[in-house]
Amino acid sequence: MVTTSADVLGGTPVFVGTRVPVQTLIEYLEGGDTVDDFLEGFPTVAREQVLTYLHR
Repeated sequence: MVTTSADVLGGTPVFVGTRVPVQTLIEYLEGGDTVDDFLEGFPTVAREQVLTYLHR
């Protein structure tokens, strides 16, 4: 669900198939936002990706 590549954001961990950093999800949640808030802002990320990441 998460990948890194030197060619995508300099190796920052992102959700597979997107350029959305995992750190962005963490910042949303730490700021009091919900998973739904995050998904609304980043529609290229699938709910399953987020839930799999959070339950790892």
